[in-house]
Amino acid sequence: MTLNLARLNFVKQILAGDSSTGGRTNKSLKRNEHISMKYNFEKLIVIALGGSIVCPDKIDILFLRKFKKFIEDFIGRGYKFILVIGGGGLGRVYQEAATKVADINNEDKDWIGIHATRLNAHLLRTIFKDLAEPVLIDSLDKVKSPKKPVSIASGWRPGWSTDYVALAIAEILEIKEVIIAGKPAFVCDRDPSKYKKVKKFEKMSWTEYRKLIPDKWVPGSHSPVDPIGARLADEKNIKAIIINGKDLKNFDRLLIGKEFQGTIIG
Repeated sequence: MTLNLARLNFVKQILAGDSSTGGRTNKSLKRNEHISMKYNFEKLIVIALGGSIVCPDKIDILFLRKFKKFIEDFIGRGYKFILVIGGGGLGRVYQEAATKVADINNEDKDWIGIHATRLNAHLLRTIFKDLAEPVLIDSLDKVKSPKKPVSIASGWRPGWSTDYVALAIAEILEIKEVIIAGKPAFVCDRDPSKYKKVKKFEKMSWTEYRKLIPDKWVPGSHSPVDPIGARLADEKNIKAIIINGKDLKNFDRLLIGKEFQGTIIG
């Protein structure tokens, strides 16, 4: 696959801080309305795997064993995966330690988080061994069409999350969607970790989604997709599929085109 230079340049514009928003339309939110939740994938799939799934407080070895087998089963069916991993508890531990010792800004916190994602990414690359590309995708210039079944990516630079990285990779490689496999099983109207009663969405537009989240990225933010990533997906018509990353039975149903639980944005 030849990389599309126009797509690559668009991502570079975002890195440079271009804040144009493009055309957006207003639609009413479809709250708790049941929709047939199925999706058909091509053979190359981008997954943003939440760091809190792999390393909530410590590394979840049992999950990693199950996830490795899960991915290997789909590789046997002809699929390839680009896995973009977050920092999780590891990043938070170092960020909290730094704030207790010195007065640090958001960029400092972001760099700590980025290095946490790189350590988690090396862990995944080591686990998948010969199935994985030998070089991590830790910058824009390293995005390329994969030859091996698994490619591993980490955070790139301050200002946005690994969810954004996953969407940027999808844009460059002309992939229509990204799976956001973190803690939330759905997009909700309020933070489910703070409120008992929330309204879940099964399908929504990017316009609807962007009304629910802050305008700017803040390190440690818990939006399913960060603001700059949502903008990129909105303008380039990339879908995001939000699921609970630890529910591998539901994950399996999603990948094989059966009914699944989650939210489709876009």
